Amino acid sequence: MFRNYWKIAVRQLGKQKFYSFIKIGGFALGIATCMLVALYLRHELSYDRDYANGSRLYRVIIDYLRDDGSVGRGVWLEPGFAKAMKAEFPEVEQSGRLMPAPLFYGAGSNEVRPQGKTEETYEEGFTYCDQSVLDMFGTHMVYGDRAHALERPSTIVISKRKADKYFPGQDPVGKQLYLNGDNANPLTIGGVMEDPAPTSHLQFDFLISLTGHELWPGEQNTWMAENYHTYALLKPGADPVKLQHKLVELLRKYQLPQMRERGQTNAESSIKKESYELQPVRDIHLYSAGLDDVLVHGDIRMVWLFAAVGTFILLLAVVNFVNLSTARSANRAKEVGLRKVVGSSRGGLMKQFLTESLLLSGISFVLAIGLAWAFLGMFERMTDTVLDIPLFSAWLLPSILIAAVAVGLLAGWYPAVYLSRFRPVEVLKSGVAPGSGRSRLRSTLVVFQFTTSVILIVSTIVVYKQLRLILDQDLGYDKDHVLLIQGAGTVDQGQYPHVRFRAFKQDLLSLAGVRSVSISDFLPVNGGKRNMNSFWKAGRAKMDPRVGAQDWYDDPDYFKTMGIQFVRGRDFSYDIASDSAAVVINETMASKLGWDDPLGKEIDNGGTFKMHIIGVVKDFNFWSVKDQVTPVVIHRGDWATIVAVKVNTSDMAGLIRAVGGVWKKYDPEQSLRYTFMDETYAKQYADVERTRNMFTSLSVLAVVIACLGLFALSAFMAERRRREVGIRKVLGATVAQVTGLLTKEFLVLVGISILIATPLAYLGMRWWLRDYIYRIELGWDIFVSAGLMVLGIALATIGLQALRAARANPAGSLRAE
Repeated sequence: MFRNYWKIAVRQLGKQKFYSFIKIGGFALGIATCMLVALYLRHELSYDRDYANGSRLYRVIIDYLRDDGSVGRGVWLEPGFAKAMKAEFPEVEQSGRLMPAPLFYGAGSNEVRPQGKTEETYEEGFTYCDQSVLDMFGTHMVYGDRAHALERPSTIVISKRKADKYFPGQDPVGKQLYLNGDNANPLTIGGVMEDPAPTSHLQFDFLISLTGHELWPGEQNTWMAENYHTYALLKPGADPVKLQHKLVELLRKYQLPQMRERGQTNAESSIKKESYELQPVRDIHLYSAGLDDVLVHGDIRMVWLFAAVGTFILLLAVVNFVNLSTARSANRAKEVGLRKVVGSSRGGLMKQFLTESLLLSGISFVLAIGLAWAFLGMFERMTDTVLDIPLFSAWLLPSILIAAVAVGLLAGWYPAVYLSRFRPVEVLKSGVAPGSGRSRLRSTLVVFQFTTSVILIVSTIVVYKQLRLILDQDLGYDKDHVLLIQGAGTVDQGQYPHVRFRAFKQDLLSLAGVRSVSISDFLPVNGGKRNMNSFWKAGRAKMDPRVGAQDWYDDPDYFKTMGIQFVRGRDFSYDIASDSAAVVINETMASKLGWDDPLGKEIDNGGTFKMHIIGVVKDFNFWSVKDQVTPVVIHRGDWATIVAVKVNTSDMAGLIRAVGGVWKKYDPEQSLRYTFMDETYAKQYADVERTRNMFTSLSVLAVVIACLGLFALSAFMAERRRREVGIRKVLGATVAQVTGLLTKEFLVLVGISILIATPLAYLGMRWWLRDYIYRIELGWDIFVSAGLMVLGIALATIGLQALRAARANPAGSLRAE
């Protein structure tokens, strides 16, 4: 019998080619899309899961109360925090620090030259690191002893890929690397580690030892500077929540005395504004929104968003499959009646329908795997990830088999039960199953499809507008037509007062097409240095709360080159000697200090050196545009590794050749290395573009799948009411009247769907937007637009079938009567 069931099932596929194509194709497309989304989510959720002691690894986050009452969060802690943490709390097994920010030479990026070579190579992925970090994370070594790899000063651990690059086929332990042409301070390779896993938040190829390293004399003993990420490995059974509440005791024991020693009368109240939390290392990748730790992150909000869209797509595909199965099965009522007349049992009929449904489901799942494989490369480019379909894993094929059977049974169960229970006389007389036009299930599924479509369209509009807001926000500077010459530190060769740098700048300015030149490492895009410091009104450090601000060094012409506008005051000048003690601040810094007109006023950083303010510039965004603009204090600087060139030429290739000629004059041993600021900015927000494109594509695909279902339902509706339409046309009904009649019931379902979807979409999008500092307003126009779009899509989809039915010759439908 089962062989007969399969033969009939295959025969039905051939008889209903169009509907079989929609059922199988739409279902397969939905499954394939859901599979790809699931692979992406699996990748995002797999970060930092492979450490031996991963469940006990934490990163310390500091929470602080801002002047405006909002809560800020940061990851930069004092030099002695990690050591004190281990010494003071017995539940801490190990602790250690990283310094990945490009504050001083070593971290960030560098020019690298291996021992025995003369040419330098630009490399990224440097961080300072404690020996204990290697131990906590269980770093696997290819060469060298992990326990002592960073134990000595001026040692470095490199990744295997870099060892193969600079020392192919060798064990490089004991060999030396030179950074930025500094021949006096080589770094000795203490070990070679395995390449960082793609799903690790620590993507560093060079780890420089923090042993014996100081950013300035006495830096390691101060509790008044914050430059380090701090990690902790807790002992088994330790409660991280209880520990994080006790961490503030370190400030009272170590920082408070130093603040009082400086004479800060508000020391106690300042410490009361701070607290700590222990962030599981496994959460760093997805739960670090708003934390500037110079690491590349995902976003749990996007994970939830894509998970929701993937689930909706799968549900829409299942709904289409079920709806088509139930709709088309009603047309087989006469066949079922004949089978029952000649002796078919109800159980046999049920098995027949279920067999057909299982066959369609199985074909759809097989086709889905092929589609997922075919579109995997495109999906990887869209998400900027490397994914793999684990075809030979122990769980994938059984899961697909179970899902195919489950969907097949779900889709086939209703028509099997429904059509096998009526009496043959009724269906043989009319050819249609009794009550087939009054399916509450079908109406419910249609409402679900419309509701989902409205929610997805609203979500797409909101996500697009929010990400557009981020990308189009006024930056406060001009990123276009700025050429960034990298690795320029070798130009100066240590001369003071940097005569060669100024000569290099003048030679660049003499080139046609060059508008201005600035020498600065503090750029408002990724790769620029950052340096946090504390400031007070001059002489008020003992009385007023500190103002935390970025502490930058830029040369005259920086603001001109970056297109940053002055609100009041002037730029630096080399001709004014007092400018060596002058600063320019931004509007936010002036506001934090409480000065409407800060020109001529003085600030200090808690010491005796006073800085007078000569200018105020408009706020410009030097962090992510997702975050608020923070205060910045800018000093006159004379040295950097980056030279920014503002250009105005149509012959960019010729200008770059001319810049290369100037470069050879000052550094003939190294080739010119350059980037463009707008390209750097684009890379900084490439994840935003990818998110927008990916979400929009998935939402459009979901709506298309929903439309396939609506098209099938409208075909069923037209088929079901074929005789009614014929009678109405014979009695004089026009095409417009018949078309309106056939679409009216769908308009009711659309209205119900919009009423259900609007509050759900509003609540969902308000929740999604809650963590954005700058966010769009959820105006009524978004929901009206979504409703009209769904209404238009539904009318276009249904109207085609309705119009076709209305224009059909009534003789064909009434012949049987």
